[in-house]
Amino acid sequence: MSAYQRIVIAVDFSPACKQVLTRGIELATQNQAAVFLVHVVEFLPPIDFGYEPIIVPDWYSNEEEIVKQAEESLAQLANEHSINTDHTIVLTGIPKTEITQHARDKQADLIVIGSHGRHGIQRILGSTAYPVLHNAECDVLAVRIVD
Repeated sequence: MSAYQRIVIAVDFSPACKQVLTRGIELATQNQAAVFLVHVVEFLPPIDFGYEPIIVPDWYSNEEEIVKQAEESLAQLANEHSINTDHTIVLTGIPKTEITQHARDKQADLIVIGSHGRHGIQRILGSTAYPVLHNAECDVLAVRIVD
């Protein structure tokens, strides 16, 4: 029996996500594991100067368009790497929450995610890998992104 059976690979469509995807696929091949691709669209609601949410009719349609574009990009990425498009999903919300919940839903035993290795305030404000590492119920491989 191989070490990993179900691997969730989190991608963000940056040029660096290819490094993450390549490493995840290598592990999946070595372990004959199923691969699940996930992308999370994180939305910050529009705010006014008083930091109160503003309901803007166009905001919802823009959100739908962003999700649609993300779905198309994810399907293209899956096709380029021979990953079943039934194993792809675009979620909306907080990345750490959505990625870890998706891994639980898929009963994944590994999450592969990119990490820029930033420190200090950049890590606190910009990293998804760090909170995923601390919230996941399975192994997490943080692939060091080489810029």
